[in-house]
Amino acid sequence: MLGGGSLVGAATAPGAWYEELAKPAFTPPDWVFGPVWSVLYVMVAIVGWRIWRDGSALAMRLWWTQLALNFAWSPLFFVLHWIDAALVVIAAVLVAILSFMLIVWRDDDHVSALLFVLYLAWVAFATILNAAIFWLN
Repeated sequence: MLGGGSLVGAATAPGAWYEELAKPAFTPPDWVFGPVWSVLYVMVAIVGWRIWRDGSALAMRLWWTQLALNFAWSPLFFVLHWIDAALVVIAAVLVAILSFMLIVWRDDDHVSALLFVLYLAWVAFATILNAAIFWLN
């Protein structure tokens, strides 16, 4: 999980294009993203293991869906420079995360749902950031 996220991050590292974009004042410094995503990917992996071990097929499908959408965002944004398409994808990541959390909560896996709270919060923030960058550019 962390390896996959690191691979996507390395292959789609922000470059000069991103540096030249107009960004909102609440944009974190670039160095924040790596550590935050590293912690989140560890948590996502733990939850994936829990669901693979004990969860429902629907929960597992939603877990894979959010992961695939998450990994699709960086190439859209940083490589193709499709800020609008990336915004649609990150909104879909939010929906997938929230749907996952609701399903596992309903299935009495409160630990997995709670482990996704920070992930949900960060992706919500990233969605707002993506929307602001879209608006400003």
